[in-house]
Amino acid sequence: MNVFVTGGAGYIGSVCVEELLNAGHQVTVFDNLSEGHRSAIDSRAAFIEGDLAERDLILHSLARVQPGAVIHFAASALVGESMTHPSKYFRNNVGSGINLLDAAVAAGVGKIVFSSTCATYGPPERVPMDESLPQRPINPYGESKLIFERVLHWYKELHGLDFVAFRYFNAAGASAAFGENHRIETHLIPNVLRVALGQKTHCDIYGTDYPTPDGTCIRDYIHIADLAQAHIRALEPAKSGFFNLGNGEGFSVREVIRVCEQVTGRSIPTVEQPRRPGDPPRLVASAGKAFQELGWRPRFPRLEDIVSTAWAWHERHPDGYPD
Repeated sequence: MNVFVTGGAGYIGSVCVEELLNAGHQVTVFDNLSEGHRSAIDSRAAFIEGDLAERDLILHSLARVQPGAVIHFAASALVGESMTHPSKYFRNNVGSGINLLDAAVAAGVGKIVFSSTCATYGPPERVPMDESLPQRPINPYGESKLIFERVLHWYKELHGLDFVAFRYFNAAGASAAFGENHRIETHLIPNVLRVALGQKTHCDIYGTDYPTPDGTCIRDYIHIADLAQAHIRALEPAKSGFFNLGNGEGFSVREVIRVCEQVTGRSIPTVEQPRRPGDPPRLVASAGKAFQELGWRPRFPRLEDIVSTAWAWHERHPDGYPD
């Protein structure tokens, strides 16, 4: 298939593009490089540098490329920033996303696969979390993704644009070629590995008094290559709807740090900090719907394997991407 990937120069997008190409698809990456990196774009893919806010450019690009499907990763994705700059999140994640949908309808695209988030649920009523949970986001980031999910529903109803929306849990790990290099890094595993690399003196643990076995928050980590494979399966005919993507198993902050020490063979000092506002004690996915309807299962569920791939990439790229 001819696939158009927005945000294909970012962390998740770069690995998905790589997996798409390996599976024989033709890929065009559309990215403004504000968060992505030029050297994270697989050399086999075509590249258009542009911003989804440029309505005429995205209309022209999709009309020219004529893809069979769009995979939409491009978004602002920092929860803390969304609380201080909400307009950025609604403009980028909703307004610019609508430009993409209008361009897809105009170009006759059959399907869009959307990168959503478990943040649409807010603090869960129960764990593991399935798709039937009420969606009550507690920050503009989660709210913006939920609004776009609703927009997707109406574009399918009114324009016939089919969609799959994936609610991610915690993406982690790396492929041999592409890894995690955010300009502002908020994710636990790369920040822990920076201590192992000697780039930070310690790792902060935010909250040690949660009602969990070791007092620290528990999160569900999903390997980046497994996420990519789910997107490829979503391109198949008759696959549509909303799906959680996770391993279905949670690991505490202390467990993650311990595994990072085992994988790297290095001591990782920690400093205990107060809880961060709004951090739920436990977020773990139920991905049974994706198992059943997409025929998808994680190939790398072990935390040791996830961390090992991330560490191998960071060792080869201690300073991240060059551009």
